[in-house]
Amino acid sequence: MDDFTDAALALTARLRTLFPATPLQRNAYLSQKYDADIWLKREDLTPVRSYKIRGAFNAMRKAREANPDQSLFVAASAGNHAQGVAFNCAHFGVKGVIFMPVTTPQQKIDKTRAFGGVDVEIRLIGDYFDETLRVAQEFCAAEGGHFLAPFDDPHVIEGQASVAVEILDELDTPPDVVVLPVGGGGLSSGIKRYLDATVPGLPLWLVEPVGGASLTAALAAGSPQTLGRVDSFVDGASVARIGARPFDVLKTVPPEQVLLAPEDRICATMLEMLNVEGIVLEPAGALSLDVLPDLAEHVRGKRVICVTSGGNFDFERLPEVRERAQRFSGIKKYFILRLPQRPGALRDFLELLGPEDDIARFEYLKKSARNFGSVLIGIETRHACNFESLFARLDAAEFVYRDITGDPILAEFLI
Repeated sequence: MDDFTDAALALTARLRTLFPATPLQRNAYLSQKYDADIWLKREDLTPVRSYKIRGAFNAMRKAREANPDQSLFVAASAGNHAQGVAFNCAHFGVKGVIFMPVTTPQQKIDKTRAFGGVDVEIRLIGDYFDETLRVAQEFCAAEGGHFLAPFDDPHVIEGQASVAVEILDELDTPPDVVVLPVGGGGLSSGIKRYLDATVPGLPLWLVEPVGGASLTAALAAGSPQTLGRVDSFVDGASVARIGARPFDVLKTVPPEQVLLAPEDRICATMLEMLNVEGIVLEPAGALSLDVLPDLAEHVRGKRVICVTSGGNFDFERLPEVRERAQRFSGIKKYFILRLPQRPGALRDFLELLGPEDDIARFEYLKKSARNFGSVLIGIETRHACNFESLFARLDAAEFVYRDITGDPILAEFLI
């Protein structure tokens, strides 16, 4: 044992004043599906529905130990970090000022305010997070506050390591494989550092979203890199630059053990867990489960721990998640049809649809010529293979069309 593991053990005991250990649950459905012994570490079941409460608690506790007069804490966040900070401000009875982008969904603002109560002030600043962060740090320096970083902080990393402590405490023997999500790296580096010290050689697989692959970029370059573009759909893990301190721990991970999860596939995983198991996960919370198909050969016959990092899902996003899941699975497609402007043309098209094909969208875009018009059509079907036969019938009938389902530019503007 070293100083870090001792500190993580002590911190885990202190956390019991805040909330009980999150469940480590064997999942029979996934175990059968992948012929493995799969357990979920349910960080989506903390009081703030994410692991962020751990690091915020430890960082705030350490700051107050170093300076008992420290009574102002500042954070910048549009999501789970804000809620973890707010909860802990109320717990310690200190003032918190949390800066959030103006574009933050009202649901997240309301939850942060509910956790913090009278101890927390929320300030909406900036359209983008970079501006929010800058203003928050300027305010913190001017007012003598303590800035609570979401992941690039040694005390936050130490706090997140408590997840690993609880996992090993729950099991009679260590697991064979652990699958972890990666965002800024606080959770994954804390768990890795603890497991490296206590269970050397335990295989770890790390997962990040395709649209926020900051660890992959850092491993390729040998140092943290700032991504030019980030897809914010997986908002709990889409980070433009992995933290420097987390990367010091994660830089030894073989690149082939860092997997990328496509955003549309994550949606399918979220729906599967909701519909089959009744488990509500946010996109980042589903990352470790989403890559199980990629790891099928590595996990077969083994005990596997998947950390479900959060369940703060706004159900107003459910239609988008369902849409993206259908497109990923191939049962929904969009295409632009060049439809002749003559009586009966639409009927001719409709007669080509199969018994399982359903029109989900039909919209005239414009008339490209006197005799033809461009139509945006969305089709849902029961089986992906139905589209192959549908397109064959369209070709035989000499309809001109273009499948735009996988075109990111056209899909963004038209769908």
